[in-house]
Amino acid sequence: MNNLVILPVLIPLIVGSLLILFAKNHTLQRVISGFTAVGMLLIAFYLAGYVYQEGIIVLEMGNWTAPFGIVFVADMFATMMVILASIVGVVCLFFAFQTISPEREKFFFYPFYFFLLAGVNGAFLTGDLFNLFVFFEVMLIASYILIVHGGTKYQLRESFKYVVINVFASILFLAAVAYIYSVTGTLNMAHLAERVGELEQTGVLNAIAILFLIVFAMKGGLFPLYFWLPRSYYGPPAAVAALFGGLLTKVGIYAIIRTFTLIFTHDPDFTHTIILVLAGFTMLFGVLGAVSQFDFKRILSYHIISQVGYMVMGLGIYTQLAIAGAIYYIAHHIIVKSALFLFAGATQRITGTTDLKQMGGLLKTHPYLAWLFFITAISLAGIPPLSGFFSKFPIILAGFEEGNYIIAAVALAVGLLTLFSMLKIFIYAFWGEQKHTAEQAKIPVGKLLLPIVPLVALTIVLGFAAEPVFVYSLQVAEQILDPSIYIESVLKE
Repeated sequence: MNNLVILPVLIPLIVGSLLILFAKNHTLQRVISGFTAVGMLLIAFYLAGYVYQEGIIVLEMGNWTAPFGIVFVADMFATMMVILASIVGVVCLFFAFQTISPEREKFFFYPFYFFLLAGVNGAFLTGDLFNLFVFFEVMLIASYILIVHGGTKYQLRESFKYVVINVFASILFLAAVAYIYSVTGTLNMAHLAERVGELEQTGVLNAIAILFLIVFAMKGGLFPLYFWLPRSYYGPPAAVAALFGGLLTKVGIYAIIRTFTLIFTHDPDFTHTIILVLAGFTMLFGVLGAVSQFDFKRILSYHIISQVGYMVMGLGIYTQLAIAGAIYYIAHHIIVKSALFLFAGATQRITGTTDLKQMGGLLKTHPYLAWLFFITAISLAGIPPLSGFFSKFPIILAGFEEGNYIIAAVALAVGLLTLFSMLKIFIYAFWGEQKHTAEQAKIPVGKLLLPIVPLVALTIVLGFAAEPVFVYSLQVAEQILDPSIYIESVLKE
């Protein structure tokens, strides 16, 4: 049964390699890709259900026991993230079937799509810091290809910035891995947690912790290292932008939460206070960037920044309630943000632009598109009874309970500004007089909406079923806040 853990990584790697052989047969690529993505989703649900009932699963590669060998660890947090990655992977793939250009299909779009999913799932399931670096690189190399090929001159220029900043982050990541290995003599996460708890070199550990925080903040889009994100996510097609906006920054956030609840728990008054301050600035500057824009995709890109602030705010407060809210919020945001980028792609297909000042009247010509977008938009803003409200509420409540009044007030203000910017999109793009031509108004979007509808349904379900979802989030938070559970599962002590 432990071999199940490797399937979310192994299957996309094998299928991605296989698809290279059929680069010229687009139909066969789509059939193989579709069945694989759905199969990965079913496996993810089965794995999560098994872990929920039976406990953490550990796979020791080559029967080399931890901490000497490579291990994959599936706990409740990791399996939840694999499910979310699989959902977004399926939805964005089927949207790509309708929108991706033949040129991109011809130049290995589907193989690199699955290589990216393999890297993402590997980052969630690995139990070793060096292999976390490896899976980050698998994910990033695939993203370099997906973000660059078939693009415009503008896209190539912004993609170059994306590549440079991530290469720099990878160099820092290697340096951080070397430093922590020199201090602890291990890179196994469970063993690191045990060794760090025994060391008295608080100053050295704090320096290493901040170096890791910088690395993951670059990849997660935290203040002040988010400058590469808005323009990089503007150029790619909607399916790719949705996959990136929904997933890639969350891998960085996952790494922050994992390392700062398992390994760097030696001095939370120092490390988690810094995280809390970064969360406040990330929320504020991200939403101000969104409010200042008049482009559909750029507003959504800036909201990625502001919303990851809520997630690390929960970690910074560092209580079970706050971290449960952060976990709930990650699930909400992955679903909603992916849907919003796909809506941007659908509206661009009709109007030929993402400039809000050149759009209008879509409510009259495409009412289903308009109202589905509206539901998703107010969910992002945190309006009840949708998932955005019930995921923000525990984080803000925990802030007030712990006396962090300023950060809680910032979170409330950011919610109002988020609502303002999303209503701006609705008023300019969907309300008002029709600015697109009669021929554009006749463009059918029914097939484009089919992959998006499940995401809209999920944000409604996560809102109306808030109690069981939050109970699950509390159980996840309880598990990751007790490092001994992870340590004993991996080291079998």
